[in-house]
Amino acid sequence: VLASDIDLLHPPAEFEKSKHKLKRLVQSPNSFFMDVKCQGCFNITTVFSHSQTVVLCGSCSAVLCQPTGGRARLTEGGSFRRKGD
Repeated sequence: VLASDIDLLHPPAEFEKSKHKLKRLVQSPNSFFMDVKCQGCFNITTVFSHSQTVVLCGSCSAVLCQPTGGRARLTEGGSFRRKGD
């Protein structure tokens, strides 16, 4: 897509998402809170998407996610749901 072919007042959503968080038409963060379900006990825990510490399950102490340089990586087989907007 050429820069001259884009409607500046109504840009496509995928084009806006690829931009830096401060360069978008309306500034919005890349991070979010999510509900993560534990594989062992099916307990739901709220986790920040860019968590910088290891998050453990409150009841069975299983590891829910590992920190990386940016977003936290969920454990293998883990499922999550993005919290409300």
